[in-house]
Amino acid sequence: MTELDKLEKSIVSAMGKAIADWGLIEAGDRVMVCLSGGKDSYTLLPGLEQLRRRAPVPFTLVAVNLDQGHPGFPGHRLEGWLKANGYEYRMLKEDTYSIVLDKLKPGQTQCSLCSRLRRGILYNAAVDLGCTKIALGHHRDDLIHTFLLNLFFAGASATMPPLLRSDDGRNTVIRPLCYAHEADIARFAELMEFPIIPCDLCGSQENLQRKRVKRLVDELQRDIPNVKSSIVSAMGNLHVSHLLDKQLWTVPTEEAPPRATPKSAEGLVALKLGPGRGEHHGA
Repeated sequence: MTELDKLEKSIVSAMGKAIADWGLIEAGDRVMVCLSGGKDSYTLLPGLEQLRRRAPVPFTLVAVNLDQGHPGFPGHRLEGWLKANGYEYRMLKEDTYSIVLDKLKPGQTQCSLCSRLRRGILYNAAVDLGCTKIALGHHRDDLIHTFLLNLFFAGASATMPPLLRSDDGRNTVIRPLCYAHEADIARFAELMEFPIIPCDLCGSQENLQRKRVKRLVDELQRDIPNVKSSIVSAMGNLHVSHLLDKQLWTVPTEEAPPRATPKSAEGLVALKLGPGRGEHHGA
């Protein structure tokens, strides 16, 4: 078995496990695969196609790319790849880049506003295309970085959930790569020679806090080989009676001391993260 075959098997296996664990895809789903042109979404689409072909339930895929009007965006390269590989796709174009430039001052990071505008357009497109799920290419490392970003800068314990239903009920976001390792995806994309479109066309990506957290995690991983696995485990193993969220505690009375809810025999609760939990970063 070649290196490419091994990587593909590992990534597709991780995707299959995530789909099974979280019920990400159901019979009859039409899944909109958001294809940005980066290594992650390029890996996501053929992985889902492999799983679709051998899935016990029928579902369909449509790849969607959004050209946001960034100068020099080479959308034709991505479209050529989609055509050559026989995928159903839609190429959208909305000039959000001009809106971002108009709303922000020079030097301000554009990513947050750019991302929100992109998300709104894609969510509306999913409804127009009759899609029941929106698949994003966030991988295990993205979930780790988002968890730490929320911890360090938002004062919250939250990450990107594998499955998220929007408040208005119109859209359901899924992350089939949530168990896949970024290093595997990067090497797979390199061997596959995907026509990568870099996410730095606007030139505002250099000093993001996310990159800072990524460097921190990579440094820790060199000294503590299992640190990423430990962080992922921690996200699904919250002992709420040992945390400080007052909403999880009953109001104390003279007769009864405060205790965490839901109840457990020893007051120690392992609350598993479930579908639909909110998120503070990403999407």
